[in-house]
Amino acid sequence: MAIEIERKFLVVSDSFREQAYACDRIVQGYLCRQNGNSVRVRLRGDKGYLTIKGPSLDGGLSRYEWEREIAPHEAEELLLLCGSAKIDKSRYLVRCGDHTFEVDEFYGDNEGLVVAEVELDSENEAFERPDFLGEEVTGDVRYYNSHLTRFPFKDW
Repeated sequence: MAIEIERKFLVVSDSFREQAYACDRIVQGYLCRQNGNSVRVRLRGDKGYLTIKGPSLDGGLSRYEWEREIAPHEAEELLLLCGSAKIDKSRYLVRCGDHTFEVDEFYGDNEGLVVAEVELDSENEAFERPDFLGEEVTGDVRYYNSHLTRFPFKDW
């Protein structure tokens, strides 16, 4: 079973833009959300993905994740099943020390929200903090993408 271990933070400055080595536009939707499990379809640039995630463990620090690349036209078709509840964002990749931070800048109903995530090999792994990191929100369900489709940032 593949376990994803990550920590999530609010972003307090736009310095990540100059530090980024790559950026992709992402549109994603959820085919199923139940008991902490989710099935997500995503278009990232010119690639499609289908992802299954299990419920959060360890206070939101880790969870089961299975992901497979699918044809972009299949992802577009599956996104139609998601209705209007989709996430639209740009993802910036920023190297800091031995890690890569994924910084998501949201659009649409989640405009104004910017979060950064770092994937770790263990729950206690040390990492260098880039200057744009603010408050840690790991485990706060309000910041889960699947939650943002139902309770967008504009309504907080």
